[in-house]
Amino acid sequence: MSTPPSNAPLVLITGASSGIGQALAWRYYQAGYRLALVARRSAVMQAWAQDQGMDASRYAIYGADVANQDQIIAACEQCLQQQGLPDVVVANAGVSYGIDTAEREDLEVMAQTYATNVIGMAATFHAFVRPMQARGSGKLVGIASVAGIRGLPGHGAYCASKAAVISYCESLRVELQRSGVQVVTICPGFVATPLTSHNRYGMPFLMQPEAFAGKAFAVIAKARSYAVIPWQMGWVARLLRCLPNALYDRALANRPRKHRHRERVQEAQDQDPGQH
Repeated sequence: MSTPPSNAPLVLITGASSGIGQALAWRYYQAGYRLALVARRSAVMQAWAQDQGMDASRYAIYGADVANQDQIIAACEQCLQQQGLPDVVVANAGVSYGIDTAEREDLEVMAQTYATNVIGMAATFHAFVRPMQARGSGKLVGIASVAGIRGLPGHGAYCASKAAVISYCESLRVELQRSGVQVVTICPGFVATPLTSHNRYGMPFLMQPEAFAGKAFAVIAKARSYAVIPWQMGWVARLLRCLPNALYDRALANRPRKHRHRERVQEAQDQDPGQH
């Protein structure tokens, strides 16, 4: 890579310890970027970076839970101090659980989903908006989902949070349109990650994280305002959006529901009785 590390562009990625975030980190590293990697599991990220043989001068790891506003803002400010102002910020961290609104405990699950997927994204962007405006350049990338385009049974928390992400990023894009700061919204379809590994339903056009990362990298490089990856899921989403409610309700009535948070915890404990 011909660009000296000290002058290489910088990308910050949240949720970088697995799945889409990790694949994006590797894609940007291969393209010559310096990396600011943010996730709760900082030790996992460090082990992965070392296993990949990454040059330690080209990345920094920040441990933070994006659902905790103070933690993620502090991590972003630390990045500004240690590595400088990123050229690209990818707010990727997210959680996904099924909910049953009739269950009181699931209201807390919904609140946590919003805290991570929506408020955590805004908190990630917060530290960089004014510095990017002052510089006159920068890209803020929100990872949404095709699940935000239409509601799925048992999936209300995740669908609603990703619909909020889509609208939030659109609002921010319009706000910043004359500043030189670009906002990119990416809606993944099904990607083989820990978030989808427990799904109890078919996942058409399932992508591997590396394939998704390559396409997302191209979308961000072109500063496209909105993209669905893969493109086939974009057409599926458009079709579902156009269906009358009566047909949509009938089509989705018997769709298996996503595991609730309690079911996921119980499943993990059944697989490993020593886990708490």
